[in-house]
Amino acid sequence: MIRSLTIAVLFIFTETYAQDTIKYTPKDTTAEYDYLTISELQQKIDNILSDSNFINANWGVVIRSLQTGEYLYNKDESKLFVPASNLKLFTTAAGLSLLGSGYRYTTNIYSYGDINYSTLEGDLIIQGTGDPTFSGRFYNGDIFKVFDDWADSLINLGITKIQGNIIGDDDLFDDQGLGEGWSWDYETYWYAAQSSAISFNDNCIDISICYDSKLDSIIIKYSPVVKGIIVINDVVPVSPGSGSTDIDIYRERGTNIITVSGTFSKGSDTLKTYATVLNPTLYAMIVLKDRLEKKGIKVSGYAIDIDDYGRNIDYTKVQYLFSYFSPYLFEIVKVINKGSQNFFAEQLLKTIGHEKKGFGSAENGIIACKEWFSEIGLNPDHIIMTDGSGLSHLNRVTPQQIILLLRHMYSTKIFGAFFNSLPIAGVDGTLLRRMKNTKAENSVRAKTGFISFARSLSGYAFTGDGEPLAFSFIVNNFNVPVKLAENLQDSICVLLSNFKRKSTE
Repeated sequence: MIRSLTIAVLFIFTETYAQDTIKYTPKDTTAEYDYLTISELQQKIDNILSDSNFINANWGVVIRSLQTGEYLYNKDESKLFVPASNLKLFTTAAGLSLLGSGYRYTTNIYSYGDINYSTLEGDLIIQGTGDPTFSGRFYNGDIFKVFDDWADSLINLGITKIQGNIIGDDDLFDDQGLGEGWSWDYETYWYAAQSSAISFNDNCIDISICYDSKLDSIIIKYSPVVKGIIVINDVVPVSPGSGSTDIDIYRERGTNIITVSGTFSKGSDTLKTYATVLNPTLYAMIVLKDRLEKKGIKVSGYAIDIDDYGRNIDYTKVQYLFSYFSPYLFEIVKVINKGSQNFFAEQLLKTIGHEKKGFGSAENGIIACKEWFSEIGLNPDHIIMTDGSGLSHLNRVTPQQIILLLRHMYSTKIFGAFFNSLPIAGVDGTLLRRMKNTKAENSVRAKTGFISFARSLSGYAFTGDGEPLAFSFIVNNFNVPVKLAENLQDSICVLLSNFKRKSTE
């Protein structure tokens, strides 16, 4: 019997090659496997899905063997469902396929003026291409690392004074920062950060809240501390026995005035949270100007979004200084799928639009994605895609389409990059705390999805025989705690991981 699965995948990077090997050794935590016929397996799944808590809900379920092509279970597989973040499977699969797992963003930095000795007599131009990685995610939490490196590069070029402005050119993307169909009350929260061709720190500020016993007051710190960001402390301390920590964040629409309100228990540890910013390009340029000055580069002008620059940039007349190259796309899609990072997903969708259709918009990205869907056998007319992350309630897909996507990716050379981006049950990402101490732990790899009244889980599982399966579970229109939906999805995953085919001889 197969106790492990090894898949060798060749990643093609930019002029480099790397061999990636995926090994599977499912963790045994139960004494016996379930030896079942397919009909017996189906009956067990029927029993799980018959939970009376979901009598008014809609379930779509498909389970298919990647070894034989056989369907082990189907339920409303061709009906349209709100997929929530399972839509990221479509975005990341298309991104890896159309751009390549070795794709890297390139951000070019130019001088728009003469350089005399140590002085740039003009403006510094940052031409953004949608790179979402100007943050601490790839730099041990140092959110300023990229901008500080840019400052060092300028100093190495001998530039210690800029007499002009710091200009952020974000014109390769549109200015539609929010996705179609996003709820208006999402706008403050990190999961609805605006997209932009230039970004910084996921287009959010980091906020920490703690209680100071000496002052008997709540202390709020935020980063970065720069001009234009105002944080108002409206948090009330409460005794541990009389109240609990209940914090809300609100950014006043059309501003970067952020109010932190609610109660904070005096016995609580420091709480970390986030708030989105308005105009990500201007925000990034303000932070960059601040970091340049902290590094000793004097800037006489202002931080400016190109929309407020007042003139067009003639790139035939600028002087190239240096470029920043992002991590590889196979690393970026890990952020998208493991942590269900909406901002990164929206950036990737617009990047697909930019690279394949000449301009970075969600509309162009969706057109390019749907062309690819058609090429791999998915009917694009039956996929309603309005954003890249799944945050919109307007998205619709069928469980069968998800299975066809998963099956296609399984057959490609970039499967390793796609597979490695998915959360591992009981190990990491959004499945860190699910399916622990079961055979599904470290065996199931799947993308979660959640918005109001929708919970989804789709990915790959391995039976007790080592047989690879693709599965998709989507439930819509339930009115019970989401944990109950998760429990049913997890129960099926555990059932599949414990399943061994019963001999019919």
